Amino acid sequence: MTTRPIYFNSGRQALFGWLHMPKENARTDLGIVVCKPFGYEAVCAHGSIRAFADACASAGATVLRFDYTGTGDSSGTDTDTDAISQWCSDIRAAMDALRETGHVARFGLLGMRFGALLAGVVADADPSVEHVIAVAPVMSGRRYLRELRAFQVTAPLEASPADLAMTQSGLEVNGFRLSKPSVDHLAKIDLARLGARVVPNLLVLDRDDLPGATHWAEALAARGANVCYEALPGYLDMVATPHAAQIPAAMLSAIAGYVSRQPRTTQPACPPVGHEWSESMQLKTPDGSRLIERAVYVDAGRTLFAITTELERPAGRPPHRHGVVMLNGGATSHIGPNRMYVELARRWAARGYCVLRLDLAGLGDSATRPGANCNEVYPPGALDDVSAAINFLRRDLAVENVTLAGLCAGAYHALRSAISGLHVNTVLLVNPLTFYWKQGSRLSDLQDAEVVRNPGIYAGKLRSYASWRKLMAGRVNLWRIVMIFLRRGLMTAGSSARDLSRLLRIRLPQDLGWELQALASRGVRIVFLFARGDVGMDLLRMQGGSAVKSIGDRCRVHVINGADHIFSQGAARDELLQLLTSELPH
Repeated sequence: MTTRPIYFNSGRQALFGWLHMPKENARTDLGIVVCKPFGYEAVCAHGSIRAFADACASAGATVLRFDYTGTGDSSGTDTDTDAISQWCSDIRAAMDALRETGHVARFGLLGMRFGALLAGVVADADPSVEHVIAVAPVMSGRRYLRELRAFQVTAPLEASPADLAMTQSGLEVNGFRLSKPSVDHLAKIDLARLGARVVPNLLVLDRDDLPGATHWAEALAARGANVCYEALPGYLDMVATPHAAQIPAAMLSAIAGYVSRQPRTTQPACPPVGHEWSESMQLKTPDGSRLIERAVYVDAGRTLFAITTELERPAGRPPHRHGVVMLNGGATSHIGPNRMYVELARRWAARGYCVLRLDLAGLGDSATRPGANCNEVYPPGALDDVSAAINFLRRDLAVENVTLAGLCAGAYHALRSAISGLHVNTVLLVNPLTFYWKQGSRLSDLQDAEVVRNPGIYAGKLRSYASWRKLMAGRVNLWRIVMIFLRRGLMTAGSSARDLSRLLRIRLPQDLGWELQALASRGVRIVFLFARGDVGMDLLRMQGGSAVKSIGDRCRVHVINGADHIFSQGAARDELLQLLTSELPH
């Protein structure tokens, strides 16, 4: 099986996708389009969606997983138009793209959650769809909207007036928006009430913890469809936070088994299709600038995947002087939290910067190295990966001035890369949660962020009767709390000791202040951007000490109000994007 990135058209939009091709001797004439879930679920389930596509291709199908218009790496933004209709058109365009391979005569749609709802709508109107694989399907658009609104209401931060105005004209959840026309259209869709046609074959993989598709599957079977229904574990693990998400083994096995059991109708051998697909697309910005976005690998072994965005250069125009490498925000892919990296890359490219959004090995769409773990937020080979990206910018795109940017773990890797001596000029660091990571540690281990944050949380719970009941019932890890307070005391004492040692020109281990001073003395600009109250601010204060202020303008710190860790609030995110843009070198 092989995979390759491609761009294809859906009307006036250019869509990005991955074509999964089976081995020549195993190929059948079945083509499967993977229909992703919406928003944060798509971010968390990225690895599972990729695994589902791989499983179908290994079973002989030609598979295309792709990003809808205005999502992922595709063109477009979350405008005020009806996205539901557009996304259904995108699915049909993906089917047309599979037809162009010359290998596909029969079609199936594999949809997860919201994607299963869209798959049902498309299949209801398109007789060429013979198979639907529905994974934890959303049955009712109205109920799904209630679910999204409930999630929105329980958000930890109160919405700003600007965000409230936005929600009145649509819905924004975890930084992902549905326009008012989209909400209105979605509210009218109910899978159980679709009846234009009966899809001949269906695999329904329901949630075992909260099954909701039983009656739908039974009704379709009563109307003559060949339905295989199973309620399987794994949904909650699949859509956990990106760094904790796990591929659901039972669902993966069921999908692979279903595809492999289909009739082995084969297509005659066809010529290679590589020349038929583009690995770049053109974009036009609101100000009329023309951008080129390319899918690339930055290393010779084709392990490290990235997307580059740059201004279209007429012949004879000098190359870009300034480049930016954007590093994974935690375990989120190269699109960034809330698709923030895509928006930044296109904004910066329109200003003349060459931007590369990188997936570290084992994250996003990069391969996992032999013997390494996938989905590892602080992988041991990160410095080598960043170095490969910088070398690619300098060698292939003639970039001279390099900026590293990242959120959370991406900020950590950007800073560590600069401190290690990689040739960079500026680092943009958004909400780092640690400045020192011990290889072999797990995120569940006691980390500095927890040591700094939790004493205040515990103090606030002293008057809580429920908290005392949990403690007396033995449902609180008392030893962990003791260790937190002990380490907090040691961190406070260590901060004072490091300030004194710097005055005496004595370097102590893990002295962030010393490292920042050394970085600034090399001419590297350091910019920190924090959501107010984010624990990284206190970590910088404790571990950087007085050195942060002593560096002066070469180490700038911005604080943004009304934001969570990933800036899922629209107004705060806009402020962050403006500040990041203003801090780019000119």
